[in-house]
Amino acid sequence: MRAKKVQFDVTYINLLDKPKWFLDISPHGKVPLLIVEDKVLFESNAIAEYLDEVVPPQLHPMDPIKKAHNRAWTDFVPQFAKALGAIGYSKNLDEMNEAILNAHKALEKIEGALINRDEHGPFFNGKKLCLVDAAYAPFLQRYRLIDKLLNNKVLKDFPYTDSWADNLLSDERVVLAVPDNFEEEFFASLIRRKTYAGSFIKDSNIAAE
Repeated sequence: MRAKKVQFDVTYINLLDKPKWFLDISPHGKVPLLIVEDKVLFESNAIAEYLDEVVPPQLHPMDPIKKAHNRAWTDFVPQFAKALGAIGYSKNLDEMNEAILNAHKALEKIEGALINRDEHGPFFNGKKLCLVDAAYAPFLQRYRLIDKLLNNKVLKDFPYTDSWADNLLSDERVVLAVPDNFEEEFFASLIRRKTYAGSFIKDSNIAAE
């Protein structure tokens, strides 16, 4: 929405204690939701597609083949997110090492897509931010925080993906998409889940939560 310069209000909820009003309107009990004229839209890709249809500028390519190609890569996001996230959510060193091997398989696929782009640039389609960028950015953002703790540098084996992540995570539209205390809250969640990564968190205030 920031990419389209749309005015909007944000309500953050506690995912550990979801309010009843939220559960009443969220069919899957997940975030995000978008409320437009009393109509509730849910699921990230569906919301992004709706906004791209009704609010200029269009972030999807105009060419139907390129648009279908982009949609195919947004469909890969759940597999990518699960593979990369498993590194941070591992319970011990052995689990983490296995997760890294599995993450390589997903990263090889997105690396290939970036290498074989028609136009190279800071974003997936080249010079302009697109919906593929918006779909992957949250999970690359979380992985960077995980790597801040574990220092595995998994992305270094995938230079195109590593550069893409750097470009996305330095973009103001991505940076401002999360609250100021996002890092603190994310680290606290790693501790609550008793993850291996969480054991590296030294901040006493976070550890006490």
